[in-house]
Formats: sequence, structure tokens, C-alpha cells
Amino acid sequence: MLVGVPAAAALPAAIGVAERTDLIRLIEAAAAIPVAAVLGIVAIVLARRARGRIERTLGRVGGRWAARLGGVLGILALCLAASGGIAVGFYYALTRLAE
Repeated sequence: MLVGVPAAAALPAAIGVAERTDLIRLIEAAAAIPVAAVLGIVAIVLARRARGRIERTLGRVGGRWAARLGGVLGILALCLAASGGIAVGFYYALTRLAE
């Protein structure tokens, strides 16, 4: 869950910074796409390992909901990264056609 939260928040945070400040442009927020993807994969792997550990201890270590939430946030981060990648790909294609 500790990796899943920043994974799911990376791309929306970059877009929010691009819209509210002059630090970066919106297209430059695309740099958060690989960050979200890598953190999403890490969150999913860690969640699977945690669920395996919970299974081996018959639930005595606790944390079942945290492991599940971490996995869900990891999947959400991967979905956001995929949709961001598709959006940037279409933007690139449309700007090349307009030239």
C-alpha cells in the first residue's frame, strides 16, 4: 500500500502541477507515465508477496486489507499509465499530421 499510493498519484499529481503552475507544460507531465508504471508493477508484486505471507501464516500477521488495497492501487496506476501513454501517442500522431 505504501508504494501503491504514490504509484496511483504520480500521473494525476504531474497533471495538476502542469495545470496550476508554469513550472511544466502538460505534455511534459508525460514524464510521470513511466514512474506510475514502474511503481504500479512494484506495488502489485509487493501485494502478491504480502498475500502469500498472509496465507502462510494463516492470517496471523494481519494486513490482508492493506495488501489488497496496494494491489488495487497498483492496477489503477498501470491503467493510468496505459491511458496516459495512449493519450500521448495520439497527441504525437495528431501533431505530426498537422505539420
